[in-house]
Amino acid sequence: MSDVGSRVWPALGRHQAVAAVATVLDFAWMAFAVERLAVAPGRAAFTGAALGAVASFLLGRAWAFRARWSGAGLQAARFALVAGVSATLNGLGAHVMHDLSRVGYLTARVLIAVAVGALWNFPMQLGFVFRDAGSPARASWR
Repeated sequence: MSDVGSRVWPALGRHQAVAAVATVLDFAWMAFAVERLAVAPGRAAFTGAALGAVASFLLGRAWAFRARWSGAGLQAARFALVAGVSATLNGLGAHVMHDLSRVGYLTARVLIAVAVGALWNFPMQLGFVFRDAGSPARASWR
């Protein structure tokens, strides 16, 4: 396994476990908000994604990416930027798939969440949010 692969694959596995926890919080809120509070699916998806993002940052920093760098504030700012884009992508995707394409809101949310997680969240967390100035992971992603 290459030096990059030896760092990326374990981080990806831990990231997926963190994503599962964050997704449970995200989807539980979304379903509750839509079914019990009559919140529109796009808005419920956005706020659920934001809740999941908080859990994802805390678990991602401590465990998934094992960020030992002392710059937690800068990481939180970077994470907020990435999570804001992620929440927007999730909310817009749910709106387009559910409201415009008439796909069931849970199906739409799952499909969008998988795409956003794989194509946006993991690459940005690995290469931007939790990179350390002196870490081998940063050097390998330049």
